[in-house]
Amino acid sequence: MVLTDDQKALQETARRFSRERLLPDYQKRDKTGVLDRALIREMGALGLLGTDLPEELGGLGVDAVTTGLLAEELAYGDFNVSAVPVGISLNAAILLRHAQPEVVREWVPRMTRGDAIVAICLTEPRGGSDASQLQLRARRDGDDYVLNGEKTSITFADRADAYLVFARTGAADDGARGVSAFFIPYESTKGISRTKFDDLGSAVIGRGSVFLDDVRVPASHRLGDEGKGFTQVMQGFDYSRALIALQCCGAAQASLDEAWDYAKERQAFGRPIGQFQGVSFPLAEGDSQIAAAAMVKWMGPKTAVDVIHQCLLTFGHYGWSKDLPHQQRLRDVMGLEIGDGTAGVMKLIIARERIGRAAVQS
Repeated sequence: MVLTDDQKALQETARRFSRERLLPDYQKRDKTGVLDRALIREMGALGLLGTDLPEELGGLGVDAVTTGLLAEELAYGDFNVSAVPVGISLNAAILLRHAQPEVVREWVPRMTRGDAIVAICLTEPRGGSDASQLQLRARRDGDDYVLNGEKTSITFADRADAYLVFARTGAADDGARGVSAFFIPYESTKGISRTKFDDLGSAVIGRGSVFLDDVRVPASHRLGDEGKGFTQVMQGFDYSRALIALQCCGAAQASLDEAWDYAKERQAFGRPIGQFQGVSFPLAEGDSQIAAAAMVKWMGPKTAVDVIHQCLLTFGHYGWSKDLPHQQRLRDVMGLEIGDGTAGVMKLIIARERIGRAAVQS
């Protein structure tokens, strides 16, 4: 594929920001565990948030390919910060398709400016990708819904400005057909509490639990039709999962570039270690695997983990130190082998495309 001049210009903007503003403090941000809102607003000012959204709402109106290029470039500098534009591309698109116009006009520009972060709340303690297991209830009460329950493993749980919550409005045996979706601002809504997990990686994005205790939501904040929220809203996940794969590839490419540079400089037996096949071949394989995995959600994270691991080993005993970023990239990327759909779920989706729903029958 040949990139247009506009695509190249946007890619270069993201590349410079990634390498000059994100990469130098990647490890520092992990130690503080703080999402730098000023940095996010800087991304918004550069047009790097919501690039695939309409221009009248603060986006650039570019296509999915261009958005993917930018996700990959930003993840090169900081995998966790790159999760913000990926989340905006998913959540703002959901609002555009299913929210009331006043909600769209208020919140989507805030997201593209970097002033607001929205967390999507699907997973519960009893299950993740299986909508039939959802327990959080939404009871109709006049012009409102009243929500009670818990969501867990939520990205941006304790730092979101609003939540997109899936709740059961139908009977327990209705499965996905009884699930509705709601948009809930945090500051103006009573009854929401939240926690942050002490995770192995991705401390900056703050995975945790969100608790809703008699949370009252106006019916105007329901997304889509009652009982059809899961099937309507989930349509955007195929796109966001492709962006996630590109995030993982960007992080792995950063480790590959660093490992190649090290292999040129590090001497052993009187010559650079890159001249030894045992060092150069795994890195060459990594370059090939990253190119092959670029658009596959289950393969992207797995390949990135394998490639970054090999890069860590290339640095020998020094690679085991937290002074280098490889161990952090490994921890950050590994979480996406679980989040937004496990490898098993992704393979089931692929199998359904090939042989229909019979693929998932036991």
